[in-house]
Amino acid sequence: MIRRAEKKDIPALMDLLYQVAEVHHNIRADLFKHEGTKYTEKELEELLSDDSHYIYVYDDNGNVLAHLFSVLITDDGDTVLTDKKTLYIDDICVDENNRGKHIASYMYDFAVDLARELGCYNVTLNVWRSEEHTS
Repeated sequence: MIRRAEKKDIPALMDLLYQVAEVHHNIRADLFKHEGTKYTEKELEELLSDDSHYIYVYDDNGNVLAHLFSVLITDDGDTVLTDKKTLYIDDICVDENNRGKHIASYMYDFAVDLARELGCYNVTLNVWRSEEHTS
């Protein structure tokens, strides 16, 4: 069910990106605009053809229910850090009508397995939550 995203997935990816933007705006309107998305359709096309970006979708019989945006980062030649690879998870989003089905967990586990395949030293995922969801 998890496969590499393709150009044909761009409309579904855009829909998910709008959902992410709406959640961010609703929680932190002081930081996030109401309109727009993190990437444009043109930027998505470029990312899909970039070998350092690993963009996957959770596909349920032709319906994209989630996405995973990740990028391979290498610290080769850094003056302080040892040479290593990191898989940075840029974004995981599950369609609002399909949340609560553990799809995000599947996507995360897939990313960890991908990082192992790529010989990564670690996986990085930044998470934040709103105060309204802390009780």
